Amino acid sequence: MNKPTQSVHSASVAIDADRRRFLRSAVGTGVAAFGLPFAESALAARSVRVSRVEAGRHDGFTRYVFRLSAPVDFDTLLLDNPARAVVDLRSTQLRDVALPSAPDSPVVKGMRVGVRHGTDLRLVFDLKKRARPQIIILPPTDGGEHRLVIDLPHGGGRDTVVADRPDVPQQNSTLRSGASGFRELVVAIDPGHGGKDPGAIGRRGTREKDIVLNIGLQLRDLIAATPGLRPVMTRSDDRYIPLRKRTQIARDHEADLFISVHADAFRLASAKGASVYCLSQNGASSEAARWLAAKENSADFVGGASLSGHDEDVASVLLDLAQTKTLESSLDFGDRVLGQIGNVAQLHKRQVQQAGFAVLKSPDIPSILVESAFISNPQEERRLRTRAYQREIAQSILAGVNSYYVAHAPQGTRYAML
Repeated sequence: MNKPTQSVHSASVAIDADRRRFLRSAVGTGVAAFGLPFAESALAARSVRVSRVEAGRHDGFTRYVFRLSAPVDFDTLLLDNPARAVVDLRSTQLRDVALPSAPDSPVVKGMRVGVRHGTDLRLVFDLKKRARPQIIILPPTDGGEHRLVIDLPHGGGRDTVVADRPDVPQQNSTLRSGASGFRELVVAIDPGHGGKDPGAIGRRGTREKDIVLNIGLQLRDLIAATPGLRPVMTRSDDRYIPLRKRTQIARDHEADLFISVHADAFRLASAKGASVYCLSQNGASSEAARWLAAKENSADFVGGASLSGHDEDVASVLLDLAQTKTLESSLDFGDRVLGQIGNVAQLHKRQVQQAGFAVLKSPDIPSILVESAFISNPQEERRLRTRAYQREIAQSILAGVNSYYVAHAPQGTRYAML
């Protein structure tokens, strides 16, 4: 997509002596993974380290918090007879860390730990009744560490499970957080182009509309599996959606954030890197004029601010205030997403860019447009075609969402409890 370039008890938890010796020996002396031995130094170089574990009972759920040296990939598994919840943390080590006693919980008996495949840390929660863990990874705040938060809801059961379908990844599988009474934050995901509009086309015939739909669907599943968030898709298949209709879909679902996903293109094949865009001041000004002129928009703010009942001057001030706040939030959100993408991809620009894209023009919904890579660059086209890179982009966007809401947690949401 051609773009202008203007310039985020006691244990079951306590490990017994034999288990502790096993854990130390497995991590400390080198073990074999898939038959290939490796040294402690190599393991430590690429392992995530747990520095602290906390546990406590809250209203409606029991929470465990693991302080980590870096983000971690994880998988979950539920077992019955007896009821257990298993969480595997990939390439993670726990050494000389005091483990908390199990809190007085209606659902958790305790927690056991062990090593899986020689490199992964396995957490086993022994349960009094079936409960599916709700898991979120939070970025550092004020120079601190990453936090893996595992909530075990006291309600338990299967009724509100998000993803027990084969087409939805079971990594991060969890309950819909709405069941706990928190207000869900709605994230609108907008895969660009679609239908009769293929978007940019790479040298190998890769169509932008297909790549960004794949990224959008992966992001949808990751957000659906994150406690406190709910995804909304502007399109979930190969269909054409007009630009204004995309923002209207977000408004109809009272979206809190809007993310449009694209793959950039340029006449020079050497152009490369990912970018993040927000609305420009010129784009905001032209949109303000359109809103003030359109009577149907007079009472259409998601945040509750209405332009109806005011004269033109007052309405203009209200709209300007709303747009200014939204643009500030968009730039903050975009910067956090850009920082996360920079961990997995080269950046075309290291700052959030601004342009007058129509899909970014909602006056009251923080909105960003993510250029995942240059589809016109042969190397980046190859990478865009891989599910692994598509997932990395989706995970980076989610990490940016989490970072944004940790810093700006709205009252009544799950993030306000973290």
